[in-house]
Amino acid sequence: MAVLHRGLRLGMTLLASVMAPACGPELPPGSVPEVGEQESTALGLESGSRLPPLNREALRQAIAGLPDAEVTGALVRVEGSEGRWLGASGVADVRTGAPVRADARFRIGSMTKVFTATVVLQLAAERRVDLDRPVQEYLPRLLPAGVYAPITVRQLLNHTHGLPGVPVPQKDPDWFFVNRFRRYSPRELVALALPAGPVFAPGTQQDYGNIGYIVAGLLIEQVTGRPYGDAVRDRILRPLRLGDTFVPGNLVTIPGPHARGYEEVQAEAGACPAGAIVYQGRCLVDVTEASQSVPWAAGEMVSSTADLDRFLVALFQGRLLPHAQREELFTVPDVPNVDGGRALYSAGLSRIEVGGLTLWGKSGDRHGYNNGMGATRDLRRRLVYSVNTLRMGQDRPDIAARIVAAAMGGLQAAP
Repeated sequence: MAVLHRGLRLGMTLLASVMAPACGPELPPGSVPEVGEQESTALGLESGSRLPPLNREALRQAIAGLPDAEVTGALVRVEGSEGRWLGASGVADVRTGAPVRADARFRIGSMTKVFTATVVLQLAAERRVDLDRPVQEYLPRLLPAGVYAPITVRQLLNHTHGLPGVPVPQKDPDWFFVNRFRRYSPRELVALALPAGPVFAPGTQQDYGNIGYIVAGLLIEQVTGRPYGDAVRDRILRPLRLGDTFVPGNLVTIPGPHARGYEEVQAEAGACPAGAIVYQGRCLVDVTEASQSVPWAAGEMVSSTADLDRFLVALFQGRLLPHAQREELFTVPDVPNVDGGRALYSAGLSRIEVGGLTLWGKSGDRHGYNNGMGATRDLRRRLVYSVNTLRMGQDRPDIAARIVAAAMGGLQAAP
């Protein structure tokens, strides 16, 4: 998870310091209504701030030249008041050379956390969950008494719980190839993590990871009496008609149109290992099919750029949460991050400061897929992207930073 955090900061650093203001004609308003200056300020934009015209050429260049040594394909969707841009590049299948489709589905990884957090916050709005109540009162036998201090539900969602990470090296290709179809239960994962003991006292630091959201998934199941995936479907996917989005459970495939994911491996004695594909002089293993039980409620879902954009709009506009619970999405605890600096994560989202403005979003990756979504809080500029990276577990590929910079760059204060 530290790799994911570093990748997010890399993209935002490039965005804040490298991109010059974009140029081009103004475009017609998008599907989200314009907001006035007072409302814009309340939503997290400075008074007098403005968006540059959408730079379509910069976006085209950001995903040009695929496949390359890092990525086989990419999908980008930019929406908002300055217009929209949809782009796809590269190949969906290296065997056939089929192009990436604009409506392709992909594994969204840790962007799943936003859906899980939304369900917990809905339960809080219904007074079935108290964010200030210890999770031990909902799941009394999960965390050993006398070892773990009381951890509130809010601390689960904003990564200030102090629980140790799950000691499963899922980003290690050697481990993954042996265990890619193995199924873990959520309680098994928690049991593997707990012997390490607390990392810090609850509420004193922030440490991004999956364990809090695995426990949050168990909390949803305890409170509703049903699988957490049912709650996501009934409360979010069906009401919003997100037909490309699903919680896979035991399903290891991606139904419908999708780009296949690959992991590059080293040649052995001058030849690719058995089962690998020789492509442009590299050895690639198709990793599209795999169990998603390790990340579970923290990272197992599948979606599309259109569905994720629709979800962001509904979430930010308050169609899924009342005001008090929606504010949890935009409230970052005032504590240090264990990696240095201050906390960046709220309940489900991450705060990204760019040129005096604030963006809110989430990144996520799984083997073969590296993705992100984010928006200004007033929704005037929104981005969803997915790239088919060849090396999971390393720093985010440069293309991700280029996409973010092209889509969000040039934000500046009006003269």
